[in-house]
Amino acid sequence: MLNSFKPTWMVNSIYQITPEQLKKKNIKVVLTDLDNTLIAWNNPEATEETLEWIELMKKSGIHVVIISNNKRKRVSKVATLLELDFIPNAMKPLQKGFKQAQAQFDMTKDEILMVGDQITTDIKGANHAGIRSVLVKPILDSDAWNTRFNRFVELKIMNYLIKKDPDMKWRNSIHERV
Repeated sequence: MLNSFKPTWMVNSIYQITPEQLKKKNIKVVLTDLDNTLIAWNNPEATEETLEWIELMKKSGIHVVIISNNKRKRVSKVATLLELDFIPNAMKPLQKGFKQAQAQFDMTKDEILMVGDQITTDIKGANHAGIRSVLVKPILDSDAWNTRFNRFVELKIMNYLIKKDPDMKWRNSIHERV
């Protein structure tokens, strides 16, 4: 049952995911969570590193799409600044946003990757949708009030998963699991 929370890969940061890694795995679209994955949850501004990563993906033909449970106004503001497509009100971990992305970009599930910092929303949702996933460490140690309970639950689930699968470790890139 808890395997539905298990990511395909665990990487320290979204910035360690490269176009070369993605192309090797035939990934053409990266769905990324917004808060604490792409930008800090309490700051709508992107860092220089974020801007460089997005530009590198675009130049390499990898489409980056924000998929967030936040309302349209919040996601639109950031997506416009970053010049990215977005799917607000995704209702993760439900499949709604993932199905919308797949239809909108006319891609197979194997061509899409979900990157997020929460196993209870991003990873579980991707797994239910049949999409590979990357769990990244949150940008900030703090969270919005509505995320704190999820973090408590996630800690329990992660401890269980790591105990059952010692290969679940933070890496510096996506790779094939042994």
